[in-house]
Amino acid sequence: MERRYEADAGPDLLSNVDDARALRHAFATFATGVTVVTVGGDNPHGMTANSFTTVSLDPPLALICVGRNTIMHTCLLDAPAFGVSVLAAEHAPVARYFSDADRPMGAEQFQAVEWLPGPRTGVPLIAGALAWFECVPWQQYDGGDHTIFVSRLVTAERRFETDGLLFHFGALARSDQPRRTLP
Repeated sequence: MERRYEADAGPDLLSNVDDARALRHAFATFATGVTVVTVGGDNPHGMTANSFTTVSLDPPLALICVGRNTIMHTCLLDAPAFGVSVLAAEHAPVARYFSDADRPMGAEQFQAVEWLPGPRTGVPLIAGALAWFECVPWQQYDGGDHTIFVSRLVTAERRFETDGLLFHFGALARSDQPRRTLP
């Protein structure tokens, strides 16, 4: 016996996935952690991202999705390594800073935040992060207007003393805050 669910055609039904605004609002219901992705070298750069996902434990792999029209995308194409810092709840100002297009570029952007060099690759890592990973490129995949960068993890560190920073319903939140609604 086949069971079929008939969707109510109410106002919250997303009937057209080509409507970018409606699709973005639907995606916003999925709470994610917030990270800062960094590259080092002669022209270091950082970017706030919420598209960090574990892929495999053996080998240890993770992925990030980065918009093709971003500075970070260009940086990652040539970077021998990059860092991912999983932000703690108190890092909301850091998340906002690395998402601000008007912040300084290059090494100067790291003068406004506390960071430490990765022990293996030297990439900048956010001090006090809930966790951080040093990554080396493994594979890249086309992801529409983004590129999916799969990396092999070469070091990892974590702490549990605080709540994580979340991105949910289009806003930064602590994991212990109530649900937010979209306008």
